[in-house]
Amino acid sequence: MRMTLAVHPEQYTIHSFSPNAVLPNEVFAQDIYFIGKTPEGLSLVISSDIMLDSLEQEPGWRCFEALGPLGFLTTGLLSKVSSTLADENISIFAMSTFDTDYILVKYNRLDLAIEALKKQGYHIIESKDEA
Repeated sequence: MRMTLAVHPEQYTIHSFSPNAVLPNEVFAQDIYFIGKTPEGLSLVISSDIMLDSLEQEPGWRCFEALGPLGFLTTGLLSKVSSTLADENISIFAMSTFDTDYILVKYNRLDLAIEALKKQGYHIIESKDEA
């Protein structure tokens, strides 16, 4: 079975907050956001259209979504994608949900990432809307 990755049209920003930060309600109203919290900090991935006062932020990420649901028996997806992209010196930021995985790459490396993944047999669905 050939894995299909869909490219989201928008750009995302990765934010860093203190671990006890209170996020604005605007965050929770978004269609897509990811939060990771540890004792050292809170990370948030959200559309770059949302301006937030974070400690640090890294804008300009584009997102590949592994079309699923994948289930917990699917193994090696992140490993294979990250290896393919690492071979092209493309850094990633990976996120997982119960149903699927998301792989972020910097917007200026997106075309190279798509080319590399296609060479490895991935089917890429690109949006007509460019962010």
